[in-house]
Amino acid sequence: MRQNAIEKMQTQGERMFGYALNERDYREPWRIFRIMAEFVEGYQFLSELKNEISILGSARFHQDHRYYKDARSLGHALAEEGRTIITGGGPGIMEAANRGAHESGKGVSVGLNIQLPFEQILNPYVNKSISFNYFFTRKVMLTSPANAYVYFPGGFGTLDELFEVLDFIDLGFITPMPIILFDRNFWQPIVSYLEEHNIAGHSGRVKLTMVNSVEEAMAVLRDVSDRGDVCALALHFFHLLVEFC
Repeated sequence: MRQNAIEKMQTQGERMFGYALNERDYREPWRIFRIMAEFVEGYQFLSELKNEISILGSARFHQDHRYYKDARSLGHALAEEGRTIITGGGPGIMEAANRGAHESGKGVSVGLNIQLPFEQILNPYVNKSISFNYFFTRKVMLTSPANAYVYFPGGFGTLDELFEVLDFIDLGFITPMPIILFDRNFWQPIVSYLEEHNIAGHSGRVKLTMVNSVEEAMAVLRDVSDRGDVCALALHFFHLLVEFC
């Protein structure tokens, strides 16, 4: 890990109120203020971003893996068009997408990092970042701002992030948007299982696009426009909720 990346994490941690509190007892009621601080800091951070596209996937892929190479190329292609690339800020697919955006120099490379004692360190290709102590506050931020989502193959964390977004779209809490699943061979069995057992959403709002190449993904993402600051509590969404009452 590069020294400047480590120093970036340390400086950021010292600056954030949430990180400064040394929580030890998860039953401590005063932790609510730490949680509140992370939400406030997180939403303030996101409010400054425009033209966001989130790229998510496993942290386990190294730079010689084809998924890493494809995520890097996709991040670069999107940044060339002025997009803001949002990832979880860690290694693997996250690093690859940030790296591509960073190398382009035209977009913004954003990392929403999680503070772990011995594992995830902010990758060195992020030029705008924030760190979270709680997984749930970070996941809210990862699933809040984007105009489109691209999911590369991943494990429990990636699937968790995917199904949360799909559920919110299906229930009307998030405006429908492009959801791209990279690598049909990986995603098709999961999608087929849901369809065969009739347990996918029934609202018709969820639209999944499976692709095998950066070119296929870009064919979809080039037409994505910036939705601006959209909140799930805005009046625009209440008529959608009536359908489920």
